[in-house]
Amino acid sequence: MKKALILGALMLNHTVTADTLTIERIYESPSLAGSSPRSLKVAPDGKRVTYLQGKQSDYERLDLWEYNIASGESRLLFDSDELSSGEETLSDEEKARRERMRLSGTGIVSYQWSADGTALLFPMGGDVFYHKLGEPGAKQLLNTEAFETDIKLSPKGNYISFIRDQNLYVKHIASGEETAITTNGGGNLKYGMAEFVAQEEMGRMTGYWWSPDEQYIAFTEVDETPVDIITRSEIYADEIKMIEQKYPSAGTPNVKIRLAIQHLKTQQRNWVDLGKDEDIYLARGKWMPDSKHFTYQWQNRTQQALELRSVNVKTHSQEVLLTESSNTWVNLHDDFTFINQGKQFIWASERDGFKHLYLFNSDGTLVRQLTKGEWVVDQLEAVDEKAGKVYFTGRKDTPLESHLYSVNLKGGDVSKLTAREGYHHITFSGDASIYIDMSSTANTPFQVSLHKASGKQITWLEENKLDANHPLTPYVKDWIKPEFGTITNDEGIELYYRLYKPAKLEGKHPVIVYLYGGPHAQVVNNQWGGNRGLLMQHWVSKGYVVFSIDNRGSNYRGKAFEEPIYKAMGSVEVDDQVTGVKFLHTLPYVDKERIGVYGHSYGGYMTLMSMFKAGDYFKAGVSGAPVTTWRLYDTHYTERYMGNPNTDSDAYDASSVFPYAQDLKGPLLIYHGMADDNVLFTHSTKLYKHLQDMGKPFEVMDYPGKKHSIRGKQTGIHLYHTITNFFDRHFGVK
Repeated sequence: MKKALILGALMLNHTVTADTLTIERIYESPSLAGSSPRSLKVAPDGKRVTYLQGKQSDYERLDLWEYNIASGESRLLFDSDELSSGEETLSDEEKARRERMRLSGTGIVSYQWSADGTALLFPMGGDVFYHKLGEPGAKQLLNTEAFETDIKLSPKGNYISFIRDQNLYVKHIASGEETAITTNGGGNLKYGMAEFVAQEEMGRMTGYWWSPDEQYIAFTEVDETPVDIITRSEIYADEIKMIEQKYPSAGTPNVKIRLAIQHLKTQQRNWVDLGKDEDIYLARGKWMPDSKHFTYQWQNRTQQALELRSVNVKTHSQEVLLTESSNTWVNLHDDFTFINQGKQFIWASERDGFKHLYLFNSDGTLVRQLTKGEWVVDQLEAVDEKAGKVYFTGRKDTPLESHLYSVNLKGGDVSKLTAREGYHHITFSGDASIYIDMSSTANTPFQVSLHKASGKQITWLEENKLDANHPLTPYVKDWIKPEFGTITNDEGIELYYRLYKPAKLEGKHPVIVYLYGGPHAQVVNNQWGGNRGLLMQHWVSKGYVVFSIDNRGSNYRGKAFEEPIYKAMGSVEVDDQVTGVKFLHTLPYVDKERIGVYGHSYGGYMTLMSMFKAGDYFKAGVSGAPVTTWRLYDTHYTERYMGNPNTDSDAYDASSVFPYAQDLKGPLLIYHGMADDNVLFTHSTKLYKHLQDMGKPFEVMDYPGKKHSIRGKQTGIHLYHTITNFFDRHFGVK
């Protein structure tokens, strides 16, 4: 039962000679995506847009630019090479932080505006630069041997704050006076820092929060003493480092966390009572606009309960504003904002089965549900209190695209504001009067436009038009537009797929199934696919059919679509992937004896489970950085979906790849970064030994010194060739 959904054609004049898209060209400069600005922000004064952009000579070396809305002109604000030249040496903490933030590139990789729009702050090389509008150049505020991280401007712009040697500091910008908020940090004690699972799994990258009036700082104390030490090797080309890492594997103790609120001037510190149960998570922190109340999100170890709590900084009294609960797990989010001078707040919840927005009074009483229906909100984008409108991105029209919508604070119908098809990343101005729309489709790289809140386009910021000068244009003549559609599985559930097929269908073609399959992710969408999407075009040009399907457990289809994996990872996901292969068997141009599977991380795990449990359908596989047993993975992620191995041992056994490895039939390639601190290299080495003990042949390609994402241009070229050559050899493709 198939419903075709052909999404969008790309109309172009082909006035240039077509080139062959090679793997080398995917990684060369200029980027085939064209001009793709990052970190787009509307300045607080609403007069300019700032962004980061790579150099023409090296798209990974980022500079800071601005676009003047009135004049329509762009100009380079700061050249990263002029501020700091040479190779950037990052601290281990910063390397890990950037890995978890998925920050790539060098030079100016992040920046922030002061709240009043008069100044810019941007870290570089462990120090930080400060630019006052109207004044020439940038002032270096930190220049130390230490590597400062998590550097912020205070809300009124009078201070910077940062972490140095596991302690929290503030520095007054005008006087240069530096104050240590904490001094006991070091070893197992960390102040103002997010612990490993907070960064990696909760999306909380900080451990401290300024009050709006700059009088207080709330911060965490993280004690890693209870956390088990794992000794892992980081294997580089010319050395092996033995790393002792505090890593909370599933079922083992987490950090002990405390929360303090400190007055900046008096240094008076008060510890917040988090309750008798110390085995908890502090998921989020946020000040109310009055600077008198600090809110934090408390989550229990099972992640089946989440409480939004408020602390009065004067009386130290607390109240629980609301509670979310589930028989499986409660998903975290960042969709929480105060309005009406703190008398009300907007909050996202999945209490009706789909993520929607709700309006509450400040005491936690529900006013109304703002959005509803069998579709999900992606993100709360902005609130215009004067106009009484809430702006958000979501999937009301299709789960394959993210669009901008608005709804009245008083409730009512939802209005769609984005006109272009595809996937939209939205950034509003502070007053919600204008927004930046960075959109793309599977066929068109990112285009950036500026709009009024009504949706009316003001101007292009970067049209990125596929004209004769665009780097992608020479390859567009052979561009294959994917087909999107749905398949119904045996339980009557619709699954979305994406299918690329060669321009010339001649006989039976081999297939590469690309998958991820895990929670909080989506593979099938109408969005520019980056380098991996370009690799798929390369494969199709060689004669491969390339196919993906989003199985149960993946994102943007509602909680009921996610929950079948609860205490059952590696089960229904494989069933749904097999449903996809059965559909491929019905296509007359598919060779069912040459269907391969490839994925990375959870996708690597899914590749192994597909090869081991469904070898009659998947004839060859490439598994990248795979989880092989969930007992080795971290607490917050794993226990959310699998329960605790101390009480759910059978579920962990069933979700491991090892019981099924004996059924491997086809060729298998496993690759892994040899310095991976997320999915530890041990996952793969344990499987290597297991397969060897059974006499099962397989192939290996490991990458010295590489982390989980296996970054680097030359490394990327090598990896893409390795994957492609593997399928070429085993499927007889030239």
